[in-house]
Amino acid sequence: MASNGEATTESETAAPAPVPEPTPPPCQGRLITVLSIDGGGIRGLVPATILACLEAKLQELDGPEARIADYFDVIAGTSTGALITSMLAAPDDNRQPLFAADDLTKFYLENGPKIFPQQRVGFLTPVANLIGTVRGPKYDGSFLHDKIKSLTHDVTIADTVTNIVVPAFDVKYLQPIIFSTYEAKNEPLKNAHLSDICISTSAAPTYFLAHFFKTTSPSGESREFHLIDRGVAANNPILSIYHLTMVAMSMISKEVLRENQDFKLGKPADYRHYLVISIGTGTATMAEKYTAPACAKWGVLRWLYDSGFTPLIDIFSHASADMDDSLVGHTSSVDIATEENMEALIGIGKDLLKKPVARVNIDTGVHEPVDGEGTNEEALARFAKKLSEERRLRRNSLSSS
Repeated sequence: MASNGEATTESETAAPAPVPEPTPPPCQGRLITVLSIDGGGIRGLVPATILACLEAKLQELDGPEARIADYFDVIAGTSTGALITSMLAAPDDNRQPLFAADDLTKFYLENGPKIFPQQRVGFLTPVANLIGTVRGPKYDGSFLHDKIKSLTHDVTIADTVTNIVVPAFDVKYLQPIIFSTYEAKNEPLKNAHLSDICISTSAAPTYFLAHFFKTTSPSGESREFHLIDRGVAANNPILSIYHLTMVAMSMISKEVLRENQDFKLGKPADYRHYLVISIGTGTATMAEKYTAPACAKWGVLRWLYDSGFTPLIDIFSHASADMDDSLVGHTSSVDIATEENMEALIGIGKDLLKKPVARVNIDTGVHEPVDGEGTNEEALARFAKKLSEERRLRRNSLSSS
């Protein structure tokens, strides 16, 4: 504002830039687009690197303002994947995504060491870690909680710029809880703050405290939640690659059954209508981890802590390995947030983009290259083109109707 009689400058009187219109719903196109991002603590740097590449491909096609959330009808995430999901889908003051994908790695690099403060290494460190694991969570989570709250403020899940799905687990009622934008718009008691949802799904046992909060409906009803990371119960280790994606797709199917007009384009079970990408955080090389002869000798304490790792949690929260299962040493940990390890994880993501597309041999569990598919980066470029074409189709369909 001009003051003291000064002339108002052109920049002060210029109208604000127009807010881009939201992407039309699937009923205006041919596909339902789904992105799922699995958990893995500091290893979130791997999907962050992949997503930055995908968004860059979209920007090559549709301009520098293109954002991941503009292209997906549903983004599902758990643990660190839910944090990424929230940053991609939380609105800024103009109802645009709060973060560009390129900002995700910067977030981890800046905040990772504060979320997972590293202990001094000494000859008593293994003993101290074991005692700490038995007595309570490894981290108090205060920085993580404050950071999430400062990012999302009072935004609730119903306010996100695209639909998101985040699973957690209620320890009081011993049942999974799934938060979704869809349900939040119809069920006020499920319309929790994004901060509470992210804190809950990040509360991996032995690492962070379980999270308690309440929601209140406009009529005054309230509901309690006593939540931890969904990995303890909602993640079937055998189907870990697909579980989060299937949670998202089941929520879409429920909306179809509710006759949500946004999804009136085909039968919910017809998977030809889905365009899906599932991004994990990688897993440790199986040969580098645990063996049956070793596990057979373990008691309760060794299952909770073994040479810097937590075997029981590793097994229950086994992350997706869609594109990479070769993490070794510190890179396979969820909480080693040293500069060296974080840069190594970014490097793994970049190297992964250069690797040939591979699929899991269901008989051996081994990833095998697929002839004629090129590299993962080339596959992302083809995927970005499909997303761009679908978005353009919806816009044209809406404008002509």
